[in-house]
Amino acid sequence: MEQPHPQPPLNQQPSPPHSQPPPEEQPSLTSSISQLTPSNPSKIPIRPQKIRKLSSPPTITTTTVQLKPQSTTIAEADASAIVISTTTPTPTTATKNRRRNPSRSSPNIPKVIKPLSAPGEISAAINHLRSTDPLLADVIDNHPPPSFDSNQPPFLALTKSILYQQLAYKAGTSIYTRFVNLCGGENGVVPETVLSLTTQQLKQIGVSGRKASYLYDLANKYNSGILSDELVVKMDDRSLFTMLSMVKGIGSWSVHMFMIFSLHRPDVLPVSDLGVRKGVQLLNMLDELPRPSQMEELCGKWRPYRSVGAWYMWRFVEGKGGSGNGAGAAGLGSNGIGGQQRVGQSEQAQTQQQQQQQQLQLQLLEPINSIGNLGACIWG
Repeated sequence: MEQPHPQPPLNQQPSPPHSQPPPEEQPSLTSSISQLTPSNPSKIPIRPQKIRKLSSPPTITTTTVQLKPQSTTIAEADASAIVISTTTPTPTTATKNRRRNPSRSSPNIPKVIKPLSAPGEISAAINHLRSTDPLLADVIDNHPPPSFDSNQPPFLALTKSILYQQLAYKAGTSIYTRFVNLCGGENGVVPETVLSLTTQQLKQIGVSGRKASYLYDLANKYNSGILSDELVVKMDDRSLFTMLSMVKGIGSWSVHMFMIFSLHRPDVLPVSDLGVRKGVQLLNMLDELPRPSQMEELCGKWRPYRSVGAWYMWRFVEGKGGSGNGAGAAGLGSNGIGGQQRVGQSEQAQTQQQQQQQQLQLQLLEPINSIGNLGACIWG
């Protein structure tokens, strides 16, 4: 009897489906797993890497563009294009600045302004004032042309203006003459000489202690180099006004008079001068004295010869108000003194009002009646 064929052992049965694949199948499985990883071989993820290179720090890219390298890759060229587009406002801003600079710097550019003492400047000023202000043309026709021919050094003229302050012309001339003799002549009126004088010496010739301090302050500013005759002559009007106003005892009115009669500056408007304000009031038939801001507006048409216009205002008021209670005496003060008498005023009040009016008239008419002396003697 034949024995049945022995069955193969159980451990020799084929592997169940869940068993490991044969060795030859491992690479394909690994390849499949690698394809599932984030490192996709497609080109889409690579572009962000290039973009990251393109979006390098602005400073480095900007430096590269400014240095203009000889050899650049396409990516670098694209990056350069991006930088150029982002930095385009920079040249635009520079262009705007270049456009603004001429307009801003034009007022600061030194302009060659001829003094009124230069040949032909008075004629040019008169022709300009005639054409721009018909009201002033009648005043010009009725008065001789002005002359500006003084040539004293600025320090001497400023010293003289301090000595003449708040004094009548004769009293000022007397003190000034003694002061010049004390300095050894007008050529000796220099900062060093003034500083060598004592307060007692100045008091002996009639100079008050306050005016002595003004003279010392002016001399000290010259001695320290803050001011000098050369600087004063070369400064523009605004800078000169600022610097001279820093000197003790020299106010805006003194600076304006110095600029007109000593330096012969053509475009100076003394807005605080009572005579010029009164002349502008009469010329324009105003009810009140114009304020400084109104003076700038009303006399703006005289530019660039407002100094000559102011000179004619002095002459105009001199002719109108030189006869006591005429047109020039009306409305002299800002408080309205000099108008019609109020009904019911007492005799004492009227007397006080007349005294105040006379003082205001002197304040106005004394400089006007001696306008030639102001230019030729005080600031000339």
